[in-house]
Amino acid sequence: MTAIEDAVRGYYTRRLAEHGPTPRGVDWNGAESQEVRFRQLLRLVDGPYVLGDYGCGYGALLGYARAAGFVGEYRGYDLAPAMIAAARDRYAADPRAAFGDREDVLAGCDVVVASGVFNVKLDAPVGEWDGYVFRTLDRLAELGPRGFAFNALTSYSDPDRMRPDLYYADPCRLFDRCKRRYSRQVALLHDYGLYEFTILVRK
Repeated sequence: MTAIEDAVRGYYTRRLAEHGPTPRGVDWNGAESQEVRFRQLLRLVDGPYVLGDYGCGYGALLGYARAAGFVGEYRGYDLAPAMIAAARDRYAADPRAAFGDREDVLAGCDVVVASGVFNVKLDAPVGEWDGYVFRTLDRLAELGPRGFAFNALTSYSDPDRMRPDLYYADPCRLFDRCKRRYSRQVALLHDYGLYEFTILVRK
């Protein structure tokens, strides 16, 4: 595990301990904005796919997807064992769901989504965090043979609202990287009312 990953794991473990398995426990303001994000990411799931959730937290995406009619297999991965324990407890009755704190739980997925995994850089230098983002995108591309999706805070955010511990990505830069590196079928969604964007990559 890298120093960046260790810091991220510690941060979210503390958030969960403080706020429990709630949106605030994974550093979101509330359920409403969390569901807006999920809606964008799940645009990728347009078939009977095995869905992977990279950075699944306590499994909130699974609950939203099931309520929206998703009946396929779901597999969630998170760096923090405490998050995985909370997810397993929450969805113990779902026979088509599996959670793990190792990436191999995502083996066999068709598509993989990642919500919020790039946002909290803490005190990591921007250049190092850029490298972490690029490596993670490469990994998402490997894990999702039919496609992957992710979101990030946008560099078009209001300057007076931007925080030094958060990472604000250039959506055009990441769109270009995805288009050139992973697939010709890439969508950039930047019109859903939050200071962020979502990118969908279909293969």
